[in-house]
Amino acid sequence: MTYRPGRRSRFSQWDGSQQPPLDADQILSAIADDLMDYGDLRWAMRNLMSKGMKMPAGGAMQGLREMLKELRERKREQLERFDLGSVLDDLAEKLAAIVQLERDCINEWLSNDSVDFSDAVLKDIARNNKQQLDELPSSLAQKMNVLEKYEFLSPDAQRKFLELLNELRKGMAGSFFNDVQNMLKNLSDGDMERMKAMLRALNAMIVKKISGQNTDTDFSRFMAEFGDMFGEPPPANLDELLEQMRKQMEATQAMMNSLSPEQRAELMELMSQQLGDADLQQELANLTSELDFLNPDGSSYQFSGDEKLDLDAAQQLMKELGELDDLTDQLREAERSGDISDVDRDLLKSLLGDDASENMNQLDKLMKALEEAGYIRPGEHGEPELTPRGSRMIGQRALGEIYARLKRQSMGNHALPEEGRFGERLEQTKPFEFGEPFDVHMPQTLRNAILRQGSSASGSVQLQPDDFEIYRSERITSTATALLVDLSWSMALRGSFQAAKRVAMALHQLITSQYPKDSFYIVGFAAYARELKPKDLPFMQWDEDLLGTNMQHALLLAEKLLAKHSGGSKQIIMISDGEPTAHLEDGEAMFAYPPTPMTLRSTLRAVKRCTQRGISINTFMLEESPFLRAFMDKIAQINGGRVFYTDPDRLGEYILVDYVENKRRKLARR
Repeated sequence: MTYRPGRRSRFSQWDGSQQPPLDADQILSAIADDLMDYGDLRWAMRNLMSKGMKMPAGGAMQGLREMLKELRERKREQLERFDLGSVLDDLAEKLAAIVQLERDCINEWLSNDSVDFSDAVLKDIARNNKQQLDELPSSLAQKMNVLEKYEFLSPDAQRKFLELLNELRKGMAGSFFNDVQNMLKNLSDGDMERMKAMLRALNAMIVKKISGQNTDTDFSRFMAEFGDMFGEPPPANLDELLEQMRKQMEATQAMMNSLSPEQRAELMELMSQQLGDADLQQELANLTSELDFLNPDGSSYQFSGDEKLDLDAAQQLMKELGELDDLTDQLREAERSGDISDVDRDLLKSLLGDDASENMNQLDKLMKALEEAGYIRPGEHGEPELTPRGSRMIGQRALGEIYARLKRQSMGNHALPEEGRFGERLEQTKPFEFGEPFDVHMPQTLRNAILRQGSSASGSVQLQPDDFEIYRSERITSTATALLVDLSWSMALRGSFQAAKRVAMALHQLITSQYPKDSFYIVGFAAYARELKPKDLPFMQWDEDLLGTNMQHALLLAEKLLAKHSGGSKQIIMISDGEPTAHLEDGEAMFAYPPTPMTLRSTLRAVKRCTQRGISINTFMLEESPFLRAFMDKIAQINGGRVFYTDPDRLGEYILVDYVENKRRKLARR
C-alpha cells in the first residue's frame, strides 16, 4: 500500500477563549510556586514551558511535556500498525505477477496453431524462455539479476518489470538524495556518466571537508554543474546538502536495521545491484563510507503491526519516524535548557499541526511578556532576574493566599488587616482595592476620570472602578520587626522551609503596603545568621553546607538591626522547627547535637540582651517535643513574648493575624 503520514487534529467548539493574549500576571502566578520552592527563576520558567499553563479566559497552553507525549503516541501507533518485513513480500509478489504474465504469454505462443506461431523458430524461443523461467533461482535479488538480462515475450510483463526496476533504483538513489527525479530520468535513459561525475566531485568535496579544508569554492562549481539534479530549492552549501543526505540515509539505514538479518541482506543486495553500473556502485559505496564517518549512528525500530508496505511507503514511513525522533530530541533539549529557539517550527507544524505550532509561539513569548510587564529583566550576565516589582507581585500573591484561607476558615475573632482603621487619616491617597474601606478621595478620583477621558469628555464625567482613590491612613505607632527564618536542613526535610519563605514574602508585602512607616528586616540562620534583602526572598534557599541551628547569632544580628530605631515598638518573630544546636565562639560556629549546655546558655544570654533593649520575641515553632517546649517556655519567661506551636500549612495565618492584632492592641492602649 502507499503510506500516508498521519496528522492528528483536535477540534473544539469556539468559546472565545482560544489563543487568548498572554497575561504577565498570570504567567508570574504560574511560576510563583516553583520560584518559591526552588529559588531559581530559570528553572521555574523551564518548568512552566514544560508543563504549560491554564489561561485566564479558559483553556490551556500546551507545554513541551504534552507535545512530547503526542510524539511518543504517534510513534507507538506507527510501530503497532505496520509490518516492515512486508516490503520484501510486496516485491516478491510483484515479481511473481510479472513472471506469471510472461508464462501466460509463452503458453499462448506454444499453444497457438496459427501460421505466424507455427514457425518452429518462434516456438523454440518460447520453449527456451520457459526453461529460463523454470530455472530462476530462489533468491529474490538473484531472480531480478537474471531477469534483467532476460528478453521478455510479453510487452506487459516487460513494462511492469521496468517499473519494478525503477522502483528499486528510486529506492537506492533516494537513500542519498532528497529529490531524485532528474537522476531517475538519467538512470532510466542509461545516461550514467553525468551521475558518476557528480558523485566523484561530491566525494572529493567530502574528503576535503573531513580533512578540514575549505570547500566553498568547490561547492559553487559543483552546484553550477550539477545543481539541476537536486530539485528546488537547491542546498545553499555543502553542510546543508550533507544534512539532507544524512536524513535520507538515516531513513534507509533505519529501515535496514529494523529488518531481520536475512531480510536486510536480501534487500541490500536487491537495491544495490539495480544501478546496473559497477563504477556507479563503487562511487555510492565511497559516499556511504564517508557519510558513515561523519554520522556513524543509526536507529532501529521494532514493528509489531500487520499492515503491508511497499518500498516507497516504507521509506516514507522511516523518514517520518526519523523526523519524530529528531523533533523529540529537540523538544527534550528545549525542556532541559529552557531554550526553544532551536526547535524546528516547520517540522513541529508538519508533525503535530497548527495548534502545537501556535502553542510553541506562545511559549516563545512568555519571557518577553514578563519583561514588558517589568517583572523580570536581563541580569549582569544575561540571565533573567526578578525585578523588585516582580518580587512584590509574588509577595502580594502569597499574602492573598493567606487572606483567602483566613476568609474560608473564619478563624474566631481574628480580624483581617484593613487600611484606614485604628489610625489617623492622611491627605495621601492610594488606588482603591477590593476589600478596603471605601473612604473615597473625591478630588483625586474625579481627576483620574477626567485624565482618562481626555479631550473626548462631553461635559459629563463617567467614573470607572480604576478611577477610584481612597485616603491612605497611617498608624499612630510604628513597629520595627525582624523576622528570623530557620534555614537549617531540618526545615527542608520536614517540608517547612517553603511555608516559612512564603510567610516572609507575605509579611513583607503586608508591612510595605498596609503599614508603610513600619520597618521590616529578614534574618536567615543555620550554622550562621545573615541579613536577607527583600529582593532576595524569592531565591532564598536552605543552607546545604553547614549543620546547625544558631539562634544565638540570629538574635544578636536582629538586635543590631533593630537598634537603628529609637522610637516605636520592636519585635522579633522567629520561625524554627527545633532547638538551638550551634552558637558562636570567637566568631566561629560550634555545632553539637544534642545541644550542649553552652549552646543553650549562649542562646538564652542573647534573649536577655534583646529583652533589656525592649525587644519582644514571638516564636512560631513547627515542631513540638517535651525538651523543645521546655526551652521555648524558658525564652518566653525571660522575654515575656509568646510561643506558638503550629504546622506549616497554618503558619502564615497565625503570623499575619498576630502581627495585625498586636498592632491594634498597641493602638488601643494609647
